[in-house]
Amino acid sequence: MNYLTRGFQEAFRLLVTGDAGVYDIVGVSLLVALASTLLAASLGLPTGYVLATRRFPGRRLVITVLNTLLALPTVVVGLSVYAMLSRRGPFGFLDLLYTPGAMITGETLLAIPIVAAFTLSAFRSIDPRVTDTALTLGATPFQTLRLLISEARFGILAAIVASFGRVIAEVGAAMMLGGNIKGSTRTMTTAIALETNKGEFGLAIALGLILLCTAFGANILFHWLQGFSD
Repeated sequence: MNYLTRGFQEAFRLLVTGDAGVYDIVGVSLLVALASTLLAASLGLPTGYVLATRRFPGRRLVITVLNTLLALPTVVVGLSVYAMLSRRGPFGFLDLLYTPGAMITGETLLAIPIVAAFTLSAFRSIDPRVTDTALTLGATPFQTLRLLISEARFGILAAIVASFGRVIAEVGAAMMLGGNIKGSTRTMTTAIALETNKGEFGLAIALGLILLCTAFGANILFHWLQGFSD
């Protein structure tokens, strides 16, 4: 157990002294996670809304596929994006592989189904009479949409927080697409895996604690926004 004790001591030292290497890794992690969450929200929210409010041929199949994608293994996404972005792939000319851009692409694909599924559930839970009443009272389509968004706001916030949690803790696709390059694509999860394999428990524990605090902070923000929206 001595190695764990020394690991926690080293982790505390790194956090207190503000080690540049630690916070560089944290910065990359937050950049990738926030960009992925923003892109996933911009695509997943409209998708969930359309699936919840529109009827079209194949809708049930689309919803089934969407629910299946919630359990999509990260390494499958990493492999697929890797094949697309490698030099022999159709998008190899973009030279994105082993860059934050490749990681954002992969993690966005992982987060979109989460945002869309949560949004679909949020809009489905709204009483249909809300829309009928709004239209009867002369609301425009835009005003009706605003009303529906207001009714579904907690579900939408949950979708965004859940997608952020998914990508900030992701390791498979990040490792495959980013290459775990120091100072460029090394995230908290990939660094934890690397440092643990090397036996450097201090840095791994320090990053693990920051990762836990980040996830905890995201949930605190979610509950604060819930209270603010009441």
